[in-house]
Amino acid sequence: MDRKWSSGRESRARNVSDQSQQPPESERASGGGGDPARRPARGAEGAGVGPEFERPIRDLEGQLAELQELAGSTQLDISSEIAALRARLESAIETTYSELSPWERVAVARHPERPVASDYVHTILDDFIELHGDRGFGDDQAILTGLARIDDVRFMLIGHRKGRTTKERLACNFGCAHPEGYRKALRKMQLAEKLRLPIVTFINTPGAYPGIGAEERGQALAIAENILAMFGLRVPVLVIVIGEGGSGGALGIGIGDRVLMMEYAYYSVISPEGCAAILWKDGARTPAAAASLRLTSADLLRFKLVDAVIPEPRGGAHRDREGAMATVRATILRELAQLRRLPIDGLVRLRRAKFRHAGAMEGRFPTVP
Repeated sequence: MDRKWSSGRESRARNVSDQSQQPPESERASGGGGDPARRPARGAEGAGVGPEFERPIRDLEGQLAELQELAGSTQLDISSEIAALRARLESAIETTYSELSPWERVAVARHPERPVASDYVHTILDDFIELHGDRGFGDDQAILTGLARIDDVRFMLIGHRKGRTTKERLACNFGCAHPEGYRKALRKMQLAEKLRLPIVTFINTPGAYPGIGAEERGQALAIAENILAMFGLRVPVLVIVIGEGGSGGALGIGIGDRVLMMEYAYYSVISPEGCAAILWKDGARTPAAAASLRLTSADLLRFKLVDAVIPEPRGGAHRDREGAMATVRATILRELAQLRRLPIDGLVRLRRAKFRHAGAMEGRFPTVP
């Protein structure tokens, strides 16, 4: 490659074409602009963003914000009232999030303020150069690929891109990739192998795009080719589910030496809505479907389908985005350091064995020899 690595936040803004750093004027005026890791969650401002079960928490956050504003604009000493309300808020968050159902965890994974791939690029990476296109059909915005660096560790980053604003989400198909997106990802994986760079993937998709055009261009084949190719990549591969992990759309970039999940992410063969529609033809059964699918991080860790769970701040990553992304940054550095110590032949052999034996359950699904 003859292109130099860029450096610093300025280079990231120049090279990432998701336009998320330039929100519309109306959004900036309402507090939606700026660094998404540092601006307050809109739910805390009383905008009502988020799942229904969080409404009492949002009400308390709104009351706390009003008291803090009052304390800053007057001479009144209301520090004791603020402390008491903050304690109530912390207790409400602790109680609510210790009793989440699987369906409520899905809602947290889909929270509109949860960090997405572009947030991680702008916040945790020191350098990033986005790479475009599949050299065959087009550049699918639902898949983000590029050369990345954290400290002195360089790697290829591949992730599902959902977008932040409505315009971006439409351009990215809400993270549902087309065949050209998966072919773009495969080309960048092969480039990483040639450059001997490890690969990090961020999974965050409800599933591959199901349109007629995508099927005509070979959606199933593109995903299958990616899965097959990832088993043989002779570089370390780290997979992190940062939000939604839906079906083959997730597996298209989901084969790795280590597969990690964030605490409130989900990973499933199908969305709960799709499962309820197919099995019962009744959308009201969606919560039951979510429970039956065993899609939470705790379930998948118990079944040994993921290797580890990345803890999130109390109340979810959307409540402390900077803290959540800092944890992911440290996890990437630690995991890549461990994977790089292994000989590459052994790494590939262990990767294949890992997935060959995935899902084995004594008495139900025996281990494959």
